[in-house]
Amino acid sequence: MKNRHAGRTHRQPVPAGASVTAGAGPPPIHVVPSDGVARVAAVPTPNPLLSPAAAPPSWLSRRVLLLNATYEPLTALPARRAVVLMTGGKADTVHEDPDGPYVRSADVALTLPSVIRLRTFVRVPYRARVPLTRAALMHRDRFRCAYCGAKAETIDHVVPRSRGGTHSWENCVACCTRCNHRKADKMLAELGWTLEHPLGPPSGRHWRLLASIKEPHPSWMQYLGEGAA
Repeated sequence: MKNRHAGRTHRQPVPAGASVTAGAGPPPIHVVPSDGVARVAAVPTPNPLLSPAAAPPSWLSRRVLLLNATYEPLTALPARRAVVLMTGGKADTVHEDPDGPYVRSADVALTLPSVIRLRTFVRVPYRARVPLTRAALMHRDRFRCAYCGAKAETIDHVVPRSRGGTHSWENCVACCTRCNHRKADKMLAELGWTLEHPLGPPSGRHWRLLASIKEPHPSWMQYLGEGAA
């Protein structure tokens, strides 16, 4: 019996507008590794969907601090949303960003600011407790080890989890790697260590913002309180 599929080749679908040249392909290049033996490797075909022209603008990854009409910090907006509020007449620039990107389209031409303010006051629902996150804890402890004062790189449970400690504001501190390894699962009394300040959750609406942002823009500091310093 003859093979009905003999001699056939399977073609990949070609996007509309693309052209295909029979036998065409990327020229090979010679790669010489450390062993001195030359090998032939094909140059990968560029993917048009991943080309720089198709990539989103870098300014879209930026964040802009949004203030209430009373200059109370509300949130860190994506850059696109900030531009929409400004062009829609709902927010004004408070702080220009000298290094900010210049955003331009058919209807918009502006330098992306670092801080904007709503023209109309909005009421924000009150939330009692600030969520415990790594960023918020580091800000509370000012990025310093609670045991020795060195630069903090990690988080430590004062009462180890293995000994009944909880993952809470009252039992977590910023800690350097050296102290974290030395303390391990020991209690402070066993090491003769003490804490200079009592532990607890921070208070204030701006702390919710700090809980989600590790490194705020310098121009935000005056609105975020002492915890951002």
